[in-house]
Amino acid sequence: MRPEHLVRDHTVYACVMGSRAFGLATEGSDTDRRGVFLAPTPLFWRFEKPPTHVEGPAEEQFSWELERFCELALRANPNILECLHSPLVEYADDTGRELLALRGAFLSRRVHETFTRYAYGQRRKLEADVHVHGVPRWKHAMHLLRLLASARDVLRTGALTVHAGELREPLLAVKRGEVPWPEVEARMIRLEREAGEALRGTPLPAEPDRRRIEDFLVRVRRASALRTP
Repeated sequence: MRPEHLVRDHTVYACVMGSRAFGLATEGSDTDRRGVFLAPTPLFWRFEKPPTHVEGPAEEQFSWELERFCELALRANPNILECLHSPLVEYADDTGRELLALRGAFLSRRVHETFTRYAYGQRRKLEADVHVHGVPRWKHAMHLLRLLASARDVLRTGALTVHAGELREPLLAVKRGEVPWPEVEARMIRLEREAGEALRGTPLPAEPDRRRIEDFLVRVRRASALRTP
């Protein structure tokens, strides 16, 4: 089975991500589509296994096989967790809706480490841009501020919110280069500190509910095997 056919025929969940999901789209913004497909169980019985992810077939489209998606979500991968919380869901079958219902089972205090570690690496890149070019990539700076605010808020509330909401205009001002870099950097440092403070009183559990996710995966694999002639 060709990779593009797995996406075309076996997608269980599809959403829009990027600036449109974040509420930060402007004229000319791309439409980034992300999805999850369930490879038919018999494909795993062969020496050559189905792909863990597929790029395309459309432009700006990327999909993960369900098991790989769950593995990354259990590790609190920021991109994957945000994909599960996109406000722009384009498709979800029964399996996809059950996956969405399990969103809370993936969340844990691990988000502090993964979100802030990712943010730290991105901030170092922005600092390198300033050192070499005199200015950072303002779009990347905007998205990093949004991510840090999201990390702080999920640790405070236990709920992950992707849309920027009332932060839209201040963030777009950063994207336009209207905020001096020292002020932007100071905001990043403050958000990192606030995330650390939120960790101490977070309602999130120490670990995700791995058993619940694994039970879900086993059930859908078994159902897929029984459907196959």
